[in-house]
Amino acid sequence: MATDSAPLKEPADAAPPAEDTGVEPLIRFDKVVKRYGSHVVLDELDFTVRRGEHVTLIGPSGSGKTTILRLLMTLEKVSGGVIWVDGSPLSHVRRPDGSLKPAGEKELRRARRKIGMVFQQFNLFPNMKVLQNITEAPVNVLGMDRDEAEARARELLDLVGLSGKVDAHPSQLSGGQQQRVAIARALAMRPEILLLDEVTSALDPELVAGVLDLLGDIARSTDITMVCVTHEMNFARDVSEKVLMFDAGRVVESGSPEKIFTAPEHARTREFLNAVL
Repeated sequence: MATDSAPLKEPADAAPPAEDTGVEPLIRFDKVVKRYGSHVVLDELDFTVRRGEHVTLIGPSGSGKTTILRLLMTLEKVSGGVIWVDGSPLSHVRRPDGSLKPAGEKELRRARRKIGMVFQQFNLFPNMKVLQNITEAPVNVLGMDRDEAEARARELLDLVGLSGKVDAHPSQLSGGQQQRVAIARALAMRPEILLLDEVTSALDPELVAGVLDLLGDIARSTDITMVCVTHEMNFARDVSEKVLMFDAGRVVESGSPEKIFTAPEHARTREFLNAVL
């Protein structure tokens, strides 16, 4: 098993196994372990996400859902196993002998370029106006021309319904508006994968529907791959193509929203849904 310091030997073909469909998934967790000391958060986790797929992770608090997003964003390191993104190891690099070693910060920054994340908290820069909050990363991380970045930011602000807030500071916006800016900021990096971590949990109830409607529109109108952690079960039902039920760091059950929400097979899934629906 791989650790943060021990090498991991790849299989002879130096590539992760394909799904039964014969199409390599965009994301593959291969026996991924995450532990903090003796506490195991993810326990040899296996799951895949196809390119363009919208996947929602549900389950009780503490079941490892947010940890999965943080590992994909390289904010945390795996304790064992490998995460593959687009056929390459996400948090490892290959040695000449075919083994894997933990990636350095330069490789991790490169890996992050494919992935955008919207957090529970908005994490906007309070000293910057809305436009600069959205353009800062494309200019300084991607090397995008500032005029191009600003044009893209204005398009995204129009998409999220905030075209009139270009010169506002975050403190002048409502919570729902700040989260919309955070969504625009993530999309400004043109990510292949968008991670959503309980994006409505910090919002007042009357603001939740607007943000969820926006995310639903993005899911339906783009080909972006989405991995979402949410307690909003109606949103999960409406937007997802696949729902994964987690408990104690493992996938208990997976399937279409119709299957999971109307005919779950596992007792733990039924117990959880009875508590939240």
